[in-house]
Amino acid sequence: MIRLWVAEIRELAYDAEDVVEEFALKIGFKSKGGLPGCIKKSTCIVKKGCALHETKSKIEKIIARIIDLVRRLQAYGFSIEMRESRRPYPHIMDDNIVGLVDDTKELVSVLTYETNECSRVISICGMGGLGKTTLAKKIFHHGQVIDYFDHLAFVYVSQQFLKRKVWEDILSGLKPLNDKDRKKSDKELAEDRKKSDKELAEDRKKSDEEIAKKLCNILKDKKCLVILDDIWNSEAWIRLKPAFPAASDSHSKILLTSRNKEIVSDADIRELRCLNNEQSWELFQKIAFPPTEFTELGENMVKHCAGLPLAIVVLGGILATKNNSLIEWRKISNNVKLYLKKGKNQELEDVLALSYDDLPPYLRPCFLYLSHFLEDYTIEVDRLIQLWVAEGIVSLKQEERVGGEIAKDVAESYLMELVERCMIQVRERDVVTLKVKTIQLHDLMRDLCLSKAKQENFVFIVDRSNASSLSMIRKVRRALQNSTPLGVWNYIEEHGDEVWNPLYWILATPVGCSRLLKAWGIWRYLFNNFKLLRVLNYELPSDIGNLIHLRFLSLRNFDFKWSKLPSSLGKLRCLQTLDLRVDIYKIHVPNVLWRMEQLRHLYLPDTCKKKTKLKLGTLRKLLTLVNFNTKTCYLKDLINMTNLRELVINLTFNIENFNEKEFGENPPIIGSKYLHFLSIVSNWEYSSKIDPRLLAHLLSSCTSVCKLSIITAEISKLPEYHFYSSHLAYIRLEQCEFEEGPVLTLEKLPNLRILEFEETSIGKEMFCSAQGFPRLESLSLGRLYELEEWKVDEGAMPSLQRLEIWRCRNLKMLLEGLRFITTLKEVKIESMAKAFKDKLEEGGEDFYNVKHVPSIIFQNCDLEIE
Repeated sequence: MIRLWVAEIRELAYDAEDVVEEFALKIGFKSKGGLPGCIKKSTCIVKKGCALHETKSKIEKIIARIIDLVRRLQAYGFSIEMRESRRPYPHIMDDNIVGLVDDTKELVSVLTYETNECSRVISICGMGGLGKTTLAKKIFHHGQVIDYFDHLAFVYVSQQFLKRKVWEDILSGLKPLNDKDRKKSDKELAEDRKKSDKELAEDRKKSDEEIAKKLCNILKDKKCLVILDDIWNSEAWIRLKPAFPAASDSHSKILLTSRNKEIVSDADIRELRCLNNEQSWELFQKIAFPPTEFTELGENMVKHCAGLPLAIVVLGGILATKNNSLIEWRKISNNVKLYLKKGKNQELEDVLALSYDDLPPYLRPCFLYLSHFLEDYTIEVDRLIQLWVAEGIVSLKQEERVGGEIAKDVAESYLMELVERCMIQVRERDVVTLKVKTIQLHDLMRDLCLSKAKQENFVFIVDRSNASSLSMIRKVRRALQNSTPLGVWNYIEEHGDEVWNPLYWILATPVGCSRLLKAWGIWRYLFNNFKLLRVLNYELPSDIGNLIHLRFLSLRNFDFKWSKLPSSLGKLRCLQTLDLRVDIYKIHVPNVLWRMEQLRHLYLPDTCKKKTKLKLGTLRKLLTLVNFNTKTCYLKDLINMTNLRELVINLTFNIENFNEKEFGENPPIIGSKYLHFLSIVSNWEYSSKIDPRLLAHLLSSCTSVCKLSIITAEISKLPEYHFYSSHLAYIRLEQCEFEEGPVLTLEKLPNLRILEFEETSIGKEMFCSAQGFPRLESLSLGRLYELEEWKVDEGAMPSLQRLEIWRCRNLKMLLEGLRFITTLKEVKIESMAKAFKDKLEEGGEDFYNVKHVPSIIFQNCDLEIE
């Protein structure tokens, strides 16, 4: 009965939301031409009056339903209780790995040991949640494995897969690691990339048999490691097997992960075991940080997890949020026992369900939203947050900056709460801010997410298995459809108003189905009937203007067939995210974006037609602006974007009427005090030159920038250090040409922590003076072909912890002053001459410079480079 009541409350909330959205749509009615002005006005008044009357009637019915529900709840003694609000969460490590050290060593040894008796297929088996994928990733990134194999590929298979897609992913994922490739120049490597792209395009035209044969030949000729993660059954292996050569014909090896031991009959099976009591407690302590007096209570709870790492991590994540309250811990302990009374087979499922039931109300829709993404999908956090905000899952009321927060800040805090509860896995963090960049759902946690989303009518996934069940659904608010059969679309068109309206979210089918959908007229049907649609991640017909409630529109990487975008874009006044980075050489963007005053994230095309000139000055709420340049946009508009946080300038960059004599009299360029990331990228169509005076003026306007990236640009010299933000912590200079070396300027920046040079001309000699780079922690020097000598005064770089040098082929020796930097924890030397490596190894003439460093890593340094 309680479940039914909860479902009823949810439906009431949905219906109330629908009434508001529908009323907003109706009062936006505009009479079409052909009538005198007075008649038009009268018609609008009548329309609005009817809309008001209809809306009032609907609201009264909803209120009556609420009163009836409250009466029934009170009759059973229930009352409505508010859950606690957000609270701070302790930091939890991303990689709490316990019990995999021996397994890693053993598998690395098996993979890199060559005998005739060695199996070519190794299978990591075990139940879900044991850490099979974690172990496979550790092996994939292991230095010994990287050195041994010529090529590596890591591919997710999962339960639903296309064999051709898996084969293509292996082909594109194989990384060239052989000596021949390492000796190539950058021009040769660029030509190889073009050739590879061309081959991939040609492969798409080949039959499955031809693709399988090509992959099979590569695995025969090269020494490769292919990791296939999450294969479900032997039938899946049988379908994939034609692309893999027989063991006797190959030096390549295949590593599988699976819950099933019987996948490959002749595989070398490595079965993961559950953690013992000591390991379980060690892992739990890393997550929950229990006080000593909670030890007995904690150990009793951990026993219920039966040594399963995922269950321990999830349970620890729940308890980590309880602020070491004994009452809260006892409550969770009682619930765990209650949940686990059902029997051992239910243990993991019930611990995971407990993690969902413990979520506060504001986090539940955030978690359920992850059900939209495919299995093993790497989710970009920025895009996820944009979707949360677009759908109102994170309220835009925060735009009033209550407590200094905006919706994006609130969404980030929600995400971190899910991370700290160990319900999502962190894949990548920002190197400077340490904010989460990408996440992923464990497959078992995704099963829970899908189950709860279905139970709460949060999302409906359309596929062949449930096409016949559409008639049983009262309302679908979010639809995720993939390779949908014609019969489903026929049903949608026939019963759309009954079942599919209101539809707020749709992720459209793959490109291959697009032409079929257009042929059936489905797109026109969608645009004319689903006017409450909020998220569209696909192509753009001229009817797009009908979707006036659209919040999110992405055309990224879409193979656009038209040379211009429709002017009806301007009707999308509610848009918050607009991504126009289409896969086309040049496209015309109509000057209508200024009407979208709710825009938070705008991604312009890489290249626009010359007649494009966009006014963006009204976009005062913009947080992200990508591919801005002064050829297609007005520089003066940047001053109005007072909330801008990320700006990517795609050269050219010019300042009109720039006063060179009275430099300080020029008006500021950037109007936002929140801008933290600035990137300047060369547009290959235009000149890559940057006037240092213009760059200095731009940098002086960016008072809060902490990350700066300049890629493929010609600069005579960098501006003086006082033009840079005092918050600047990260700088990357890639493919930049300087007439004067940049080091003398950069070493004066007081808070610079990470510096990366790649293929940048900094001269034959690099000199770091005493007291230079006072807070630098990480330095990367890559492909600096001119660099021959590096000198460091005593006292320079006093905080340096990590140094990486790769492909600096003319560098004769490591800097003399390195021995003075006592903070160094790691030195990594990659793709350098053998003579350079020999000098730094123990017994070498330069070893005294690095003997104090705890970790010295050499990779691919056995090359004879002149």
